[in-house]
This record gives sequence, C-alpha cells and structure tokens, in this order.
Amino acid sequence: MPTPLAAASAYSTVARLADPTASLGAAAATSTGTGSDFSAMLKHALEAVHESGQKSDSQVRAAANGNANMVDVVTAVSETEVAIDAVVAVRDKVIAAYEEVMKMAI
Repeated sequence: MPTPLAAASAYSTVARLADPTASLGAAAATSTGTGSDFSAMLKHALEAVHESGQKSDSQVRAAANGNANMVDVVTAVSETEVAIDAVVAVRDKVIAAYEEVMKMAI
C-alpha cells in the first residue's frame, strides 16, 4: 500500500514533468523557437524518466545486496512507475492527435 510520502513524491515527479517552465530550466532561456522549446521539454522529460529508472534500479540492487531500506526501494519504484505512466499517456495523446489529423479532409 502506498504511503502518503510516496504519493506526494510521485505527484511532485509528475508535476515536474508536466510544468514546462520547471522542466526546461536553462534550455528554455537559450532556445528561440517554439519547436525547440517543445523538443527541449520532451528531451528533459525523457531524461528525468530515465534518471528515475536508474535510481530505482540502484535501489533494487542495493536491496538485493541487503543494503537498502525497503521503503526507499518501494518509493523509487513507485516514482518510476508514475513517470512511465505519464510518458505512456502523453504518447497515447500524441498518437490520437496524429490519427485525428490524418482523418481530416484536405
């Protein structure tokens, strides 16, 4: 059962992924066009998901070696799961939008 701390942490991870101003950081200040803003945001979001996955992998390895707290392991895995679910939801929306555009008459 997820703890309130795990839920709050997962929520903050998703909020960071969803907030373009927080996720762009320095890339937003240096980019000039809207296309590059979106690509920078997307790249940063995918990097954040990758980092979350690496963190959970290291926590699981540490738990297998007997060197980690199970609460930390479950929290890291839950954060990764929420981040991956967010990426999959965005992918599904992009595919749906593409299919909708393809249905339009020219």
